[in-house]
Amino acid sequence: MNAPFAASDAGIGPLTWGQLAIWDAIERTVPDDHYFNFGRILKVPGVRTSAEVRAALGGLVSAHGALRTRLDLAGPRPRQRLAARGELTVERCSGDPEAVLAGLVARPFDYEAEWPLRVALVTDGPRVGHVVLAFCHVAADGLGADVAVRDLRLLLLRGGGVLAGTPAPRPLDLARWQAGPEGRRAAGRAARLWEKVPHEVMFDRWAGAGERPRVRRALLASPAMDLAVRAVAARHRTSTSTVLLAATAALVGRSTERERCAVLPIASNRFRRDTARIVGMVSQEGVFALDGVGRPFGELLRAADPAALRAYRSAFHDPVDRARGGWAQPLCCFNDQRPARPDPAPCAPAEIRAALPASRLSWPLGQDRLNCRFCVHVSGNLEVSVTADTAYLPRPDIERFLLGLESLLVAEAGA
Repeated sequence: MNAPFAASDAGIGPLTWGQLAIWDAIERTVPDDHYFNFGRILKVPGVRTSAEVRAALGGLVSAHGALRTRLDLAGPRPRQRLAARGELTVERCSGDPEAVLAGLVARPFDYEAEWPLRVALVTDGPRVGHVVLAFCHVAADGLGADVAVRDLRLLLLRGGGVLAGTPAPRPLDLARWQAGPEGRRAAGRAARLWEKVPHEVMFDRWAGAGERPRVRRALLASPAMDLAVRAVAARHRTSTSTVLLAATAALVGRSTERERCAVLPIASNRFRRDTARIVGMVSQEGVFALDGVGRPFGELLRAADPAALRAYRSAFHDPVDRARGGWAQPLCCFNDQRPARPDPAPCAPAEIRAALPASRLSWPLGQDRLNCRFCVHVSGNLEVSVTADTAYLPRPDIERFLLGLESLLVAEAGA
């Protein structure tokens, strides 16, 4: 099945800063670059046939240029090619939508030939129950995917194939702005923040040949840590994300035996009118640096707030400047992927202690290559994962890091 789309615009141009950043990560991770694929599942509102859903999908792709943009890799630098019309392939299947999504994201995209969106309709007879969307990370980040899902739901509710209102911003337009005078001034402001952080790699000690596959992920689901993070954030009047970022820095310092820590947190960069509702790859790494990470955690948190603000300001940067300038490359990342971050809230220590037996550690991923040596991802309520190169952080140390993070935060909450 296909979902045809048609728009009035087409063109070719440079990549946005966000696209350049993720493309560099993809190239460093090939052939395991399916790592960067991700998806969303939309429960279809009301009773909709396959034809109605495909019409809505055509309207979605027509409205958002990123979803009909492929890469041109023939020249010295990659470029984006925006197509005015085409057809999106749509699979039809039955079964568990989560399993369908796992299948869609399991193989790399063909960045030059394939549309950056894979779709499957999970049906029950003639009715479509769920739409499963797999995104190429060059085309969208998490918040961009959320915009796409929201607009697809709106199209389904309205029963039409055209989104009303002002046309959505396009990555092609953002790339042109970034290459212009205003964009260069913004890039210069970010560059000055990066240049203040010394060049260093956090995990620089070879620990052996590593496992096979060499890159492993451990995931800790911890209701106790969730409660503790919210309690610590409430006491120190900061965000739960800053608490987790500061705790990560403290544990990275402990793991690498350093008093100075540099971490690259992923920032959404959706503070401008042309990025707030764009379906595109806008998020990038900023640079978060703290001295004295071995000091008491309360003191560390006081320094973490301004350091986090500087990090988010540095994230909207030109990766070409970063490659040219010898900026900090700690190979140590932090990505808070929670779509809704819970508010700080006091919690009785006894309640936190009572939740500790529910903690569960699992090992959901193993692969041979990754662009980074150490990545912390925060998701769900509250799930924290560490993906690391076992040649620099062996599997027992990955587990020790996660359990140490839980212990640190639970203790700081008074439990």
